[in-house]
Amino acid sequence: MSLIENLGLAALRRIDPETAHGLALKALGTGLGLLPLPGPVRSPRLAVRLAGLDLPNPVGLAAGFDKNAQAVAALSRAGFGFLEVGAATPRAQAGNPRPRLFRLTEDRAAINRFGFNNDGMLAIAARLAKRPPGIPVGLNLGANKDSADRARDFAEVLRLCAPHVDFATVNVSSPNTERLRDLQGAAALTGLLGGVMETRAGLARRIPVFLKIAPDLNNDELAEIAGIATQSGVDGIIATNTTVSRDGLQSPMSHEAGGLSGAPLFEKSTRVLAHLSDLTGGDMPLIGVGGIGSAEQAYAKIRAGATAVQLYTAMVYDGLSLAARIARGLDDLLARDGFDSVDHAVGSKRSDWL
Repeated sequence: MSLIENLGLAALRRIDPETAHGLALKALGTGLGLLPLPGPVRSPRLAVRLAGLDLPNPVGLAAGFDKNAQAVAALSRAGFGFLEVGAATPRAQAGNPRPRLFRLTEDRAAINRFGFNNDGMLAIAARLAKRPPGIPVGLNLGANKDSADRARDFAEVLRLCAPHVDFATVNVSSPNTERLRDLQGAAALTGLLGGVMETRAGLARRIPVFLKIAPDLNNDELAEIAGIATQSGVDGIIATNTTVSRDGLQSPMSHEAGGLSGAPLFEKSTRVLAHLSDLTGGDMPLIGVGGIGSAEQAYAKIRAGATAVQLYTAMVYDGLSLAARIARGLDDLLARDGFDSVDHAVGSKRSDWL
């Protein structure tokens, strides 16, 4: 990490987390960021094909960092191999009252209870329509808190925004919208995915659709979801979203309600990932998310079964340059172990996590 980045992070950590995040996004979105942006990290070893998407490297930005697609151009040059923005809902909504984002510095973690605050699909689609060409960019689909038909909301956002993105994610795993996780139940999830996939079938351009799940699922629930995902025809599963667990935390902020992300989630989310890989026989692409803060942890997710990975919270502590550092480090680790591609490493140590 450069001295400028280190000083900038120190300054941002002295102010309210949500305000700090907004300032960072604004700086990126207006081109006022002081950091040099290296562009996507590339090497033949890192190149990945994920559900038909060609990624220069498998290190992606998780949804939630750029909810409103305000900084896509800059983030596309930050070293990532792909980006996910959102979540977007049909109508703009304010989300939950502030404060709703908390740093857990002692745990290298964060808790958020945003509640799908966003500018709505029309504003987000307009920004995505203007994004420059580059790495794949996807959109996390959400539902309005007061919606009478949340399944229809997901399909509506997909229909409007699909022309401007490379993939879409059905997010039924945020703990911060009341009853949203109920959509992970068999009947509700089958109906929801059926509507989304029907909408996808009617698009002028077919894009991959992923399903993002919670880490707080038991083995029977995971098996059920894996079966439904396979039957519905989704192109992959993102494992996982934030957790409601608070096991082993040290921070005085650990009592706050919301979803926990960051370092404490790594082991829990990686075990869910490995179990999904086992359940699907390695045939369904998986994206590993949760607690990644180093190249070694990204590599562990890949060897547990992930074709690609995403990060977010670790950048609060290690800066935007972390993406490029992880991608380069991953290249070195693959070379060290004799893998000439990411694909050859996927699932190679899955059994260690089962």
